[in-house]
Amino acid sequence: MRAEQMIATHPHVRGEVNTALARCVEACFDCAQVCASCADACLGEEMVAELVQCIRLNMDCADVCLTSGLIATRRSGGDVPVIEAQLRACELACARCAAECEQHADKHEHCRICAETCRECERACRDALASLPRSSSAAH
Repeated sequence: MRAEQMIATHPHVRGEVNTALARCVEACFDCAQVCASCADACLGEEMVAELVQCIRLNMDCADVCLTSGLIATRRSGGDVPVIEAQLRACELACARCAAECEQHADKHEHCRICAETCRECERACRDALASLPRSSSAAH
């Protein structure tokens, strides 16, 4: 797990990594890539007009996941309320994208994979949120 390894080297972390948050970072980046790929695959389908909402939610989820991964990666200073808000947004975007992709999963393998990946990221966000400190200090 590269995110955990990299975060562990940060001078403010001193090896005390929040493993749930590091796993969430990786899940976010993975989900961003899968959602972007699913949106592109949907655009290639003959029935593209029926996939407009799926494409929209894929693109939204990809953007939210990418931003969430970047924000959760930062260890200098600390802004737990912003991390919490971003992870809640990511959890919601993943849930909505997964629900839409699940509706198309029987016809499109890319939607099945995307729904599964979104559900994994949704769980990772929930686990990371539960691991955050309730004070104003930074989460490692």
